[in-house]
Amino acid sequence: MAKSNFISFDSLSLQEFDENSELIPLMTPEDEAEINNELLPESLPILPLRNTVLFPGVVIPITAGRDKSIRLINDANKGSKVIGVVSQIDENIEDPSGKDIFTTGTVARILKVLKMPDGNTTIIIQGKKRFEINKVLAEAPYIMASVRDIGEVKPAVDNQEFSAIIDSIKDLALQIIKDSPNIPTEASFAIKNIESSSFLVNFVSSNMNLSVEEKQKLLEINDLKERALATLKYMNVEFQKLELKNDIQSKVQSDMSQQQREYFLHQQMKTIQEELGGVSYDEEIEEMKVRAEEKLWDDKVEDHFNKEIAKLQRMNPQVAEYSIQRNYLDLFLDLPWNEFSKDKFDLKRAMRILDRDHYGLEDVKRRIIEYLAVLKLRNDMKSPILCFYGPPGVGKTSLGKSIAEALGREYVRMSLGGLRDEAEIRGHRKTYIGAMPGRILQSLKKAGTSNPVFVLDEIDKLSNSHQGDPSSAMLEVLDPEQNNEFYDNFLEMGFDLSKVMFIATSNSLNTIQPALRDRMEIINVTGYTIEEKVEIAKRHLLPKQLKEHGLETKHLKIAKPQLEKIVEGYTRESGVRGLEKQIAKMVRHAAKNIAMEETYNLKVTNDDVIEVLGSPKLERDKYENNNVAGVVTGLAWTKVGGDILFIESILSKGKGNLTVTGNLGKVMKESATIAMEYIKANADEFGIASEVFENYNVHIHVPEGATPKDGPSAGVTMLTSLVSLFTQRKVKNSLAMTGEITLRGKVLPVGGIKEKILAAKRARIKEILLCEENKRDIEEIKPEYLKGLKFHYVTDMSDVLKLALTNQKVKNAKKL
Repeated sequence: MAKSNFISFDSLSLQEFDENSELIPLMTPEDEAEINNELLPESLPILPLRNTVLFPGVVIPITAGRDKSIRLINDANKGSKVIGVVSQIDENIEDPSGKDIFTTGTVARILKVLKMPDGNTTIIIQGKKRFEINKVLAEAPYIMASVRDIGEVKPAVDNQEFSAIIDSIKDLALQIIKDSPNIPTEASFAIKNIESSSFLVNFVSSNMNLSVEEKQKLLEINDLKERALATLKYMNVEFQKLELKNDIQSKVQSDMSQQQREYFLHQQMKTIQEELGGVSYDEEIEEMKVRAEEKLWDDKVEDHFNKEIAKLQRMNPQVAEYSIQRNYLDLFLDLPWNEFSKDKFDLKRAMRILDRDHYGLEDVKRRIIEYLAVLKLRNDMKSPILCFYGPPGVGKTSLGKSIAEALGREYVRMSLGGLRDEAEIRGHRKTYIGAMPGRILQSLKKAGTSNPVFVLDEIDKLSNSHQGDPSSAMLEVLDPEQNNEFYDNFLEMGFDLSKVMFIATSNSLNTIQPALRDRMEIINVTGYTIEEKVEIAKRHLLPKQLKEHGLETKHLKIAKPQLEKIVEGYTRESGVRGLEKQIAKMVRHAAKNIAMEETYNLKVTNDDVIEVLGSPKLERDKYENNNVAGVVTGLAWTKVGGDILFIESILSKGKGNLTVTGNLGKVMKESATIAMEYIKANADEFGIASEVFENYNVHIHVPEGATPKDGPSAGVTMLTSLVSLFTQRKVKNSLAMTGEITLRGKVLPVGGIKEKILAAKRARIKEILLCEENKRDIEEIKPEYLKGLKFHYVTDMSDVLKLALTNQKVKNAKKL
């Protein structure tokens, strides 16, 4: 006999017969009766199968590559040739144990063992009867298990319903063989010649294109009639798939030239989509054209769109460029071309909204109302580009939201912190994989209008890299003369940003590119005073936190003295973020007591504040005394507000060296050098012997050495400190000063005056010494903040020393 080609039944469906294969000899009713009468051994070696299920009566080849499986086959082949075959639950498990296999399997007899050249072993096995594993007895060298027979419930011989099911299975199998081009017609003879009903069901179940789980469920059905019905259901699904496939192929048959082949595939996809209820490509394009008719774009944009959609129609939908072009046109249709929201120019309403959302900030509000007034008078004016500059937590970002509400415009926020890719602003060219428009156009698409209030948050934190400089890309965005034709690389044409009201926020102006800073109107949002913070806490922060924690105003009351204690003792900032966190702690404490039904003070006392928040951690620097020569109080500006600064100086025997410590910057060290040289040049005027400079070393120190300090404003303070040191004269009591000095003895103006004045007031300072030119800064501060302070305005260092130093010597004065 010629060499047989065995069919791999574990992966075979009724649609995939090999024309050259010989069919396996079929089981007769006599064979079936003989198998049923065979006794089942008490235990069997178990062969786990990865991707198939063995049914009784069916003959299949199995290729074994695992060492355990090969040993099992060799041992069984030498003995009774009977093994148990069970499918794995997860085919990816390389070394399955008893818990990794199903409990129901089939007793199999080894018909033939073939050694393959690659080292694997192929066996031909025939299923006999079903069994169930009682208990796994051993897992080495292979799985051994005790088993029990599973009886099969067969219908009566004259059961007409069962006979009808079997006839339907035969007819449907023959129809599938007839309609499928991949199954040889000889397979129909095998189906016709099967006499046993149970073997027919098992044979068809084994050869259907089902998953292991689905075949296993069929195997586990004990009632033959139910198993036959379940098999028939699966066959119906297979037949419907085959009919649908043949129907699609008949619709699109044509000569298979290259061009026609592409058309054929396209039509198949289209038909499948329609069968699934999807939208065809032609319908998508028509839908785009309908949407385009509703857009308010000009002729130039319309021509460009028509050109691009014509290009899409000519494209084969299967090519990669098709989806890119479709995404491009989707963006084109989603952008708000010439779609504007109507502005509300009720300035009184705008003022009420600003006052409702923000306490204080009168100058900022006035500037905003002025801008809105100009927009009202000239409705066609290009929107201004504002930059709110100030320390963190003072309400810069929320001001933008209030402006949007006041104007009735959409609000868009874009965080620029850490942005370092220019393509984030301008977008990528659409030819790149994963290309998308820049965040400017994405935000406008989200807003749905061309004139939103657009907040560019943290514009001072833009960085750059080898991928470009985003701050340079922002130049076009923020230039009213250029942004009416803002070019996005993805859009490939200009988009009008001139009606967008851009509002930038920044903590520092130093890191903003000069050209970018020049395009913006800088509005300084200064820090809040203690009084303002207390009012903000009472009006906004406390009600907000009570609401967020599920409480009402009746559950907790914090009076102004206690709020002031929280501000002064537990926060050190210009804004109110830290204050809000401390108030949240107080609210959480009350919420905990309410939830646990414990008593607590509804009206918070100072003791309650200390109990919840701990001892005050950030008590402000207080003015000390003037008993020591060379110690002078200065005023400093920091990112979290103003503060007072002590300048200390001391003399020691030496050769006239000057040492400066306290983590000072270059400018501050230069101020110390200027002060020293000015004193040496005018020693006779101050009554200082010149020998002192040669016989003593001078050491200047600014406390809090861990904090970096720089700037010229400590010049007058250093000079006063040194003159006090050399003359041993007392510094005037409760006096602080700030100002830059020159070698000629002139006093120059400095910045941050409001913050410095507030710091002085907190520190119980009574008199402040400033440059004459800083008088205009004092006049801009509210009078209530200046109450209790006396100001001295000077132009020369001689005026400073006359006002700052008394004629009284300090206690234990040194004799120089």
